[in-house]
Amino acid sequence: MSELAEVTVQDNAARGRYEASTESGVVAGFAEYRDRDGVRVFTHTEVDDAFEGQGIGSALVRAALEDVRERGLQARVKCPFIRSWIEKHPEYADLQD
Repeated sequence: MSELAEVTVQDNAARGRYEASTESGVVAGFAEYRDRDGVRVFTHTEVDDAFEGQGIGSALVRAALEDVRERGLQARVKCPFIRSWIEKHPEYADLQD
């Protein structure tokens, strides 16, 4: 993996996704979700090819799951990327419904 890029992750509720932005404001990746009865359902995650291998996806998922935890929600993971990430970071497994 190359050097970790500086990213900021924010919940863009209007678009139903978390967005990872670079210092220059470029959206480098996103994790789409929809909410259902106290469960945040993650459906798709995407990182722009230009930012692959820079830790964007990991930072994005970590921040999204931390937000889910802070809000007292559960996570239903339909996205293969997030599912795989949680398998490697079992400290987030308790969030899954």
